[in-house]
Amino acid sequence: MELVIGRVAKSHGIKGEVVVEVRTDDPDDRFAIGTVLRGRKPRSNAAPASYTVDAVREHSGRLLLRLNGIDDKTSADQIRGTLFVVESTDLPPSDDPDEFYDHELEGLTVVLSDGSAVGTVREVLHSAAGELLSITPGPGFGGDTRAEILVPFVAAIVTSVSLADKTIQIDPPEGLLDPE
Repeated sequence: MELVIGRVAKSHGIKGEVVVEVRTDDPDDRFAIGTVLRGRKPRSNAAPASYTVDAVREHSGRLLLRLNGIDDKTSADQIRGTLFVVESTDLPPSDDPDEFYDHELEGLTVVLSDGSAVGTVREVLHSAAGELLSITPGPGFGGDTRAEILVPFVAAIVTSVSLADKTIQIDPPEGLLDPE
């Protein structure tokens, strides 16, 4: 499975630098000088292209990259929207049993302490307030009428995660799962 680690937002200046929206928790390693990035256009079936990082710097809270072969504004504009991806199998396992990659949580069944299924994790949302599990609700939790349930991914609510059993157990505060 391909995981997005960054996206080319736009060109910067006239020398071919690109502004990258970082989507990884380890940008210093992923975008280091000499790193070969795999990039592809969204919704494209074409094979990913390779881009070697020649220079990297922060500017106004953004990451600017200079890529080998991208030497002017025109060529930088041509790769606008490119997604930099890695294979999930290339990621090292987490050393902390309480840390998870987003893709490991997506698709897990969310249950209450009594075992009743709430729904399935559609995605992990990252907000300024913290991480949220976006859950597609099952029957009994508004699966017919609700598009999603948002549950804060905090220890007080998420009591256990079992990748082996493909479940996340939650103990929601009163009202969190109510449709209104």
